[in-house]
Amino acid sequence: MELSGADILIRCLQDEGVEYIFGYPGGAALHIYDALYRQDKVKHILVRHEQGAAHAADGYARSTGKAGVALVTSGPGVTNTVTGIATAYMDSSPLVVISGQVPSQLIGQDAFQECDAVGITRPCVKHNFLVKDVKDIAITIKKAFYIATTGRPGPVLVDIPKDITAHKAEYAYPKTISMRSYNPVTKGHPGQIKKAVELILSAKRPMIYTGGGIIWAEAAEELTDFVRLLGYPCTNTLMGLGGYPATDPLFVGMLGMHGTYEANMGTHQSDVLIAIGARFDDRVTGELSKFCPHARIVHVDIDPSSIAKNVPVEVPIVGSAKAVLQELTKAIKATKKKPDAAALKSWWAQINEWRALNCLAYDRKTELIKPQYVLEKLYELTKGQAYVTSDVGQHQMWAAQFYKFDKPRHWINSGGLGTMGFGLPSAMGVQLAHPNKTVACVTGEASIQMCIQELSTCKQYDLPIKIINLNNRYMGMVRQWQEFFYDKRYSHSYMDALPDFERLAEAYGHVGMKIEKPGDVEGALKEALKLKDRLVFMDFITDQAENVFPMIPAGKGHNEIIMSPFLAAAPINRELA
Repeated sequence: MELSGADILIRCLQDEGVEYIFGYPGGAALHIYDALYRQDKVKHILVRHEQGAAHAADGYARSTGKAGVALVTSGPGVTNTVTGIATAYMDSSPLVVISGQVPSQLIGQDAFQECDAVGITRPCVKHNFLVKDVKDIAITIKKAFYIATTGRPGPVLVDIPKDITAHKAEYAYPKTISMRSYNPVTKGHPGQIKKAVELILSAKRPMIYTGGGIIWAEAAEELTDFVRLLGYPCTNTLMGLGGYPATDPLFVGMLGMHGTYEANMGTHQSDVLIAIGARFDDRVTGELSKFCPHARIVHVDIDPSSIAKNVPVEVPIVGSAKAVLQELTKAIKATKKKPDAAALKSWWAQINEWRALNCLAYDRKTELIKPQYVLEKLYELTKGQAYVTSDVGQHQMWAAQFYKFDKPRHWINSGGLGTMGFGLPSAMGVQLAHPNKTVACVTGEASIQMCIQELSTCKQYDLPIKIINLNNRYMGMVRQWQEFFYDKRYSHSYMDALPDFERLAEAYGHVGMKIEKPGDVEGALKEALKLKDRLVFMDFITDQAENVFPMIPAGKGHNEIIMSPFLAAAPINRELA
């Protein structure tokens, strides 16, 4: 039996096992929306802005490992998703974005709501397609999901003209797909594995540095086995948090601009750096010319273009983090050579000296709410089991520092693009994927307003997200940089026309709270967490002057880290003992 292109598309999504599609209707996509109406397997979530659709699909993808799916119309519909697509691209998140397009015969004529979706998105997708024949819909959708979820994951756009969704063809969805031009390598080269093991076991001051590739490869268990086998210190990037248990004594905290002193100093002074599923981002490395001056580097990544892209490496290994870690662990167990126990003991003594500084300490004797305290209490009351999404800014860094993630896929944030507005819609995707779990969105008063209209979506679908708004009445990270590097010229970073968030949340049909005293923080969080079936917006009025420490300024090395003035009286050892 022949089906319309729109019905073929929906059948493809059903056969692909798609549970939710996040979207917003419009003229060029109406045949598709009509096909959605006539079935009940794929559930459609109506967002209030197409950027929210992309972020919600992204949150779903990051918390499940499956591809998130968004559906939008042509013109402004698809251009509104570009920020969300770029966000997913930078963080290697698998999305399939389906956009309606004007009828084929009108393409190139500046028709109503026409834009070159393929051209506009080309720089920020893993691949994109323009479907020109109804017979190509099924194979294109199969390719889109395959490309999005294999190798280094990423977003794929499928642009479908309206007339193609009306034409008819027989339905046949491929069970498998093979693409001659796309064959990601998963297993490491045996010769490179052997070289890596020799270098790893020769280390006197080793450091294991892992990123989001551990999460996407489902390699947390393999990483844990590998680290504990060696007894080496392990650090994660912002995107890699949860890849190794944060409460494990071998974990030295997050690396990078706002990472811990012990992680940054340990990396700076290491003689062998084992980098797995990480891409040496500038927020991690600091000034490249000063990065790891003593280290020989092993770099494992599934994306060959990422290896040695920013930093020269001695042993490159192309492959999946999961497969390569299994191979490395097996080879280490098989060899007679063992890590240098005396050198490792000395190295841990040095790291523990740096760790003893307690670089995340802050002033607790104050009448103002400290944002760090709010996050400590959130961690304590949720027992570290919550799914935590965040927006971008100071609150994001404090969440990364103070919420200890022991499991992968529980920390959902925009690391690469740094997208304000990501937190709430991504939390919607996470909550739908995990309906019986606690989902907390950590945000700030500037970020939350970027996509605050999604509070309406949360009401429609009864999403009981807990919003922790760390409200310091500033664009906090902008203000911090202006304080440090612009002689306190706070140009347009002050938010002097804020809404009453408590009443605004209530206007959307949710529970609103305003918390102004440290003594009320724990009680407010407890009350919110008891409300299992309600979205609760907690507006915490925090210390305006609080900054994120430690901090490596742009152009500096890991050993040139700025520490909190609260630690000014403590001696800081920046070199090896």
